[in-house]
Amino acid sequence: QVQLVESGGGLVQAGGSLRLSCAASGSIFSINAMGWYRQAPGKQRELVATITSGGSTNYADSVKGRFTISRDNAENTVYLQMNSLKPEDTAVYSCNARVVQEIYEYDYWGQGTQVTVSS
Repeated sequence: QVQLVESGGGLVQAGGSLRLSCAASGSIFSINAMGWYRQAPGKQRELVATITSGGSTNYADSVKGRFTISRDNAENTVYLQMNSLKPEDTAVYSCNARVVQEIYEYDYWGQGTQVTVSS
């Protein structure tokens, strides 16, 4: 099995910054894409940012220019640097990893970490 452990969430004032981390461990041959998603109360989960094993990134329009996703392939860890945070960024942030085990690819999710931005 694979575990994804997130850290770095919390309470911050509007305009502030937070850095989320997500470390994958367990039975991992390799990891293809990794990403961050978020879900605010009463809303559907939405993509925030993704990054491939080669470093190609994709961002939601709402976070472009403010958030940066990166990863350390040697440590199986993905990061999300969040700057200029807004109250509308408040949500539970979850990381996702597409893990290759033997010859198959599986989706794994972290437990989520709360990010609250006060106005």
